[in-house]
Amino acid sequence: MKFEDLKVWQKAQQAFLAMNDALKESKMFFFKDQMLRASLSISNNIAEGFEHKSNKEYLYFLYVAKGSCGEVRSMLHLGKQMKLYSKEFAEKMHAECLEVSYMLNGLIKSIGKAKSQEL
Repeated sequence: MKFEDLKVWQKAQQAFLAMNDALKESKMFFFKDQMLRASLSISNNIAEGFEHKSNKEYLYFLYVAKGSCGEVRSMLHLGKQMKLYSKEFAEKMHAECLEVSYMLNGLIKSIGKAKSQEL
């Protein structure tokens, strides 16, 4: 198995691409930069953790990815209030980020169970 096979990684990549498209014309460079960094961090941390091949390290990177989901959701609220994108887009992306967060939580739990069975 490769990290590219993980549905959660695929979904995180799609979310980044949607965010990139939505902010393409934005003149709020500091906001755009932070939003894209946080969004990209999700799939990158999933990939990096997967490649470490240690459950302890993998879990660490999955928690970092989950934290980035929270950061993106927080910024979605601000961006909506600043009218950087539509309310509908913000709500759709918020739901997608929540789904990624739930998927990460499930992966974390399954790896945690596998780790405890190794002991």
